[in-house]
Amino acid sequence: MFQRCRQISSAASSALQGPQMSGFSTARLKMVDGQVRTSDVTDRRILDAMIAVPREAFVPAGRQALAYLDLDLDVSEGAAKRFLIKPALTGKLLQAAEIGEGDNVLVVGCATGYLAALTGKLARQVTATECDSALAAKAKDAVAALGLANVTCKAAACADGDAAAAPYDVIVLNGATEVTPEGLFGQLKEGGRLVGVSAESKPPRAVIVTRSHGEFGYRALFDAAAPVLPGLERAASFVF
Repeated sequence: MFQRCRQISSAASSALQGPQMSGFSTARLKMVDGQVRTSDVTDRRILDAMIAVPREAFVPAGRQALAYLDLDLDVSEGAAKRFLIKPALTGKLLQAAEIGEGDNVLVVGCATGYLAALTGKLARQVTATECDSALAAKAKDAVAALGLANVTCKAAACADGDAAAAPYDVIVLNGATEVTPEGLFGQLKEGGRLVGVSAESKPPRAVIVTRSHGEFGYRALFDAAAPVLPGLERAASFVF
């Protein structure tokens, strides 16, 4: 159980003090205080990560002014829409995942890499996949610019995960799924957990799936909505 905290750590606080604080830094603090904390995200490590990682660095230049708004932010530059999910939902999913400092984590559908960067602040090793190869390259450059050597970004279909770095302690979906992602379940280690938004039925809900003795336990966490990840859509059905 996480202890509620109302103050950022001294390290994060000192990093944001002084006359050099930018408008983006101020917006980042307001995002954490006004959107994330008020959504009952109380894990200090997550709050510090969200203060430290510049969300605007993962957003196309023409949309950086939108980086800290309470919305699923479109970061796509091609025909297929790709998003950074809402900051509050991002924090709540990370908190539900209970990522430890020694964990090996897979981030699915990372888009430009923001969730991967946050996870890199929490885990030992992070593999992040993105189906859009151009966005995967942007994600790789963005996390490298932040010095996150423990984060690897690569192009891969969302449903495929990355078996080469499996098994994972945690898998985090940067979006929703309308199907049961059994291929991802198989990449969890014993005791591992997957968190994301299930849109298989209405209303969509954030869920956690845990692997135990070869079986998978499912638990709904809270109502949530997020864009569906490519490749995890429900198959179209014929209607008379």
